Amino acid sequence: MLSRGGAVVTVSASSAVSATLFNPKNPNQFKCLFKHNSDKKKSNCYNKSFISSPVYGSVKKAFVRSSSSARRMEAPSRFVVRASAQPLKNADQLIDSVETFIFDCDGVIWKGDKLIDGVPETLDMLRSKGKRLVFVTNNSTKSRKQYGKKFETLGLNVSEEEIFASSFAAAAYLKSIDFPKDKKVYVIGEDGILKELELAGFQYLGGPEDGSKKIELKPGFLMEHDHDVGAVVVGFDRYFNYYKIQYGTLCIRENPGCLFIATNRDAVTHLTDAQEWAGGGSMVGALCGSTQREPLVVGKPSTFMMDYLANKFGILKSQICMVGDRLDTDILFGQNGGCKTLLVLSGVTSLSMLQNPNNSIQPDFYTNKISDFLSLKAATV
Repeated sequence: MLSRGGAVVTVSASSAVSATLFNPKNPNQFKCLFKHNSDKKKSNCYNKSFISSPVYGSVKKAFVRSSSSARRMEAPSRFVVRASAQPLKNADQLIDSVETFIFDCDGVIWKGDKLIDGVPETLDMLRSKGKRLVFVTNNSTKSRKQYGKKFETLGLNVSEEEIFASSFAAAAYLKSIDFPKDKKVYVIGEDGILKELELAGFQYLGGPEDGSKKIELKPGFLMEHDHDVGAVVVGFDRYFNYYKIQYGTLCIRENPGCLFIATNRDAVTHLTDAQEWAGGGSMVGALCGSTQREPLVVGKPSTFMMDYLANKFGILKSQICMVGDRLDTDILFGQNGGCKTLLVLSGVTSLSMLQNPNNSIQPDFYTNKISDFLSLKAATV
């Protein structure tokens, strides 16, 4: 439940949220949050083979350990009705009110491989004031180490410990539920997911090497799959093909208790600074269609990464400001976690989109780009 002002209402789960959650009031029941909660029998949590499998016990145990987090997200969820977002006018006031800034990367720090103006100076200023900086991205194509190299290439001094990608979140989630080490993970995604799974000690198959595989449909052809696959992880994949769709579908539908995990459901992403490109949500959507199941999402706006960060660094969530360019991932991620939120207009969201009467997600503040912290500081001196 969010703590800042406004009337509290009970609503069905947001269409931007998709997760399988343990219900602490009834340890034998899982609840699902997904866009159209009309067919529970087709979801992960109501699959009888899933409930009877060893993986079910692992998942249940993980959510028992974090039942307070589960209660906060339990459906029907409780959201705060917020007033319209306010333009950021006093940067010092916001900076002084929090200890930690969590930044999205694409559209906030960079676009494609191009750094957004004023970012280095802004980060240096925040560090000089003793603020903790954390960088969270839904892009799963790189591991934390690979993202560290990208920051370095762009001239930014950011340590690996400050970076949290959804590729890492997928591996961290599997560790948190004690995913059996004798089970395998089938990956529809790129190298970042493979590297993080390897570092976490999990067996995997798939990934980019399956991008060149083709299916020759002949009369009576039956595609084989590995029955030891206990989870299918789907992320952004530039090598996506029909082979991967069918292989992942077979694992999810036919392997007892097989988990369906998505790194994110972003509709678009910034592969270049020239235009928007189809995002990881398009790959996830294909598997949703073929399996008639909804995934457990470990990236934004799921609170898994927020809870992980708060526990790792010992941060009070009320002392965090989430800065991002997407309403349905970044801002909702911050709001679901009980943080302050700042929308920047340097990425996906425009001012007209924010102020559209049909938009129900309102950040606390908005500004053009994060370097406005510098100009707005100067204006208030």
